[in-house]
Amino acid sequence: MGSTDSKLNFRKAVIQLTTKTQPVEATDDAFWDQFWADTTTTVQDVFALVPAAEIRAVREESPSNLATLCYKAVEKLVQGAESGCPTEREKQVILNSTRILTRILPYIFEDQDWRGFFWSTVPGAGRAGMDDDDGARPLAESLLLAIADLFFCPDFTVHSHRRGPDSVENMQSIDSCEYIWEAGVGFAQSPPLNYIHDLNRTELLRLLLTCFSEAMYLPPTTDTGVLNPWVTFFCSTENRHALPLFTSLLNVVCAYDPVGYGIPYNHLLFSDYREQLVEQAVQILIVTLEHDGGVPHRPPSPSSMEEQESTGPENLFVNYLSRIHREEDFDFILKGLARLLTNPLTQTYLPNSTKKIQFHQELLVLFWKLCDFNKKFLFFVLKSSDVLDILVPILFYLNDARADQSRVGLMHIGVFILLLLSGERNFGVRLNKPYSVHVPMDIPVFTGTHADLLIVVFHKIVTTGHQRLQPLFDCLLTIIVNVSPYLKSLSMVAANKLLHLLEAFSTSWFLFSAAQNHHLVFFLLEAFNNIIQYQFDGNCNLVYAIIRKRNVFHQLANLPSDPGSIQKALQRKRKSPDVISRTSSQETVSMEGSHPAVPAEPGTLKTSLVAIPGTDKLTEKSQVSEDGTMVSVPKIDSLQAAHPDQSAAAGTSDTESNSGRDNEVHSWKCKLPLQTIMRLLQVLVPQVEKICIDKGLTDESEILKFLQHGTLVGLLPVPHPILIRKYQANAGTAMWFRTYMWGVVYLRNVDPPIWYDTDVRLFEIQRM
Repeated sequence: MGSTDSKLNFRKAVIQLTTKTQPVEATDDAFWDQFWADTTTTVQDVFALVPAAEIRAVREESPSNLATLCYKAVEKLVQGAESGCPTEREKQVILNSTRILTRILPYIFEDQDWRGFFWSTVPGAGRAGMDDDDGARPLAESLLLAIADLFFCPDFTVHSHRRGPDSVENMQSIDSCEYIWEAGVGFAQSPPLNYIHDLNRTELLRLLLTCFSEAMYLPPTTDTGVLNPWVTFFCSTENRHALPLFTSLLNVVCAYDPVGYGIPYNHLLFSDYREQLVEQAVQILIVTLEHDGGVPHRPPSPSSMEEQESTGPENLFVNYLSRIHREEDFDFILKGLARLLTNPLTQTYLPNSTKKIQFHQELLVLFWKLCDFNKKFLFFVLKSSDVLDILVPILFYLNDARADQSRVGLMHIGVFILLLLSGERNFGVRLNKPYSVHVPMDIPVFTGTHADLLIVVFHKIVTTGHQRLQPLFDCLLTIIVNVSPYLKSLSMVAANKLLHLLEAFSTSWFLFSAAQNHHLVFFLLEAFNNIIQYQFDGNCNLVYAIIRKRNVFHQLANLPSDPGSIQKALQRKRKSPDVISRTSSQETVSMEGSHPAVPAEPGTLKTSLVAIPGTDKLTEKSQVSEDGTMVSVPKIDSLQAAHPDQSAAAGTSDTESNSGRDNEVHSWKCKLPLQTIMRLLQVLVPQVEKICIDKGLTDESEILKFLQHGTLVGLLPVPHPILIRKYQANAGTAMWFRTYMWGVVYLRNVDPPIWYDTDVRLFEIQRM
């Protein structure tokens, strides 16, 4: 009964606050204490008992009451941080104040006139428990410092090291580095698990995330100088707990094992409080790492960090992340992320017997940040086969999300990560490892390498994904081109998939229907040339596939570029079905346990994303020299020469004047890199035909055996230099990441629904 009474009293206090027309004095403790004293409300109760309409009503009609409520709630957190919450009642007051602020803050942020409120000092409000220094601080700073202190409050959020009568520790002199939440990077002891501490940490992290979410209420901008003041202050030297908190968050995420003790169905028997904590921890990490605090996009390597002079407020979280350098720390982080990313893929004989985590999108953003800010980590990832433990789940997510429009952001982050990795030679070399895991995917069965898996999944995305993925085709093929010089032996299935893509992209109506469609053909031809020139010996399957489909190359070489032929091809487009989604007979046999991708459930919420820049803006070209080092190549590019500044989404209408189009077609057609393939066909086709006639062969394996032992040494043109298109950050991708990351955070926080139905401006929310 007590619980019902306290909820009733809390609700009465809310009604009083909304109906009082006169400001309530800050000193009226009897009134204000109703909001946090003695109540046994949960955060879900607070969201239910404080309706949005009433918060807005107080904001408009009794602004001083809302201001005092915020001030008094912050004051309670500051007092708790100073006292160390020795009593259960004080702990309850802290939790209730935390919940109220989590509920109210989004409504402060959505109103432009209120946004500066937390960054002002509150004149004349009772300063009980706040000394002069803190009194002069803006409310936001007092709040953030109190939250930081409370993260390391013995017997509240961390395990106390003291026992006995003077077990209460002085919060001001506490060394929080001794209270890091989990063993891992820079900390060896694993503190005992305590689910109450996990719950309290989760509540505080939720409030911190809400503080940072002011970014959601500002329209998107590519101005990289616009920093989030909450994140900037929290990650500055003003926060004495920055290092232990960063370490705690990173270790809690990377040490988490959702399978736990391996007891089937254990997640159905008891609640896993650690999972909620890990979710909030990874969200705080990606949000704090979004701004590098005024330093230009690419921070210097850890070795040069000492000499570097910061060009603005330094983000300590980015700084700490970029300085991690011990191999055992990298190993701990990589294995932890791989374990969590692979978790939703695990199959067991007992259906639904293992816990499946849902925060893989946040983990992918965290992995991206690690690779982007810590180049030593990126090289560590690439020098071991462990990179494949990241690759396989990414390919699984890409394949799984390809038909679901609500997961287009997941498709982009997955492709971005693979683009970043493909810019390094080691990634292409690692792909030659045989693929034997057989994750449940609805793709053709094949025997081969991780490179085959990548190509087969990319083919599936292109041929059976939804329309909005078309801007990603350039990126997918760029990845294939980047790894192609290192692929030792493609399977027949993968070789046929590549040829099918070329066939689809080189139809005349597709080539003529948009100004930049020919780029896709250029990419595929470049990949074929790389494999023929650098890996001919092991690639008899691809060579055989090229010979079988030789008419595609002949048609490309003889592509008509006169206005009449172009017009005729475009009219044919209207009548013919979409050739790109044509599937071959091999598609029928899929992997065991696989399910085809399904579109979003009706009613699914989705957040909008800003457009990504074209591939030419996303990448910069590097040429691989003979000693394996890379040299940057000036921007002009045969693909871009015709129309360098056209975006990937631009198209041309069928009715527009053709005078410019045939000139364009002519200009890129004469640059098609067909010489190597034409020479290969010229040499090998007569030989293969002769063997078939002489021996009466109809058996593929004999032809493949012949091709396997054939050689084209001295017969092909001089090998061209290997070109790698490396990912490069820019303001456009930074903006894309911000909208994607906050969209994920918005959609993942539904219990309680922190930002639901507030006036978010960074993205639009659509119901599918």
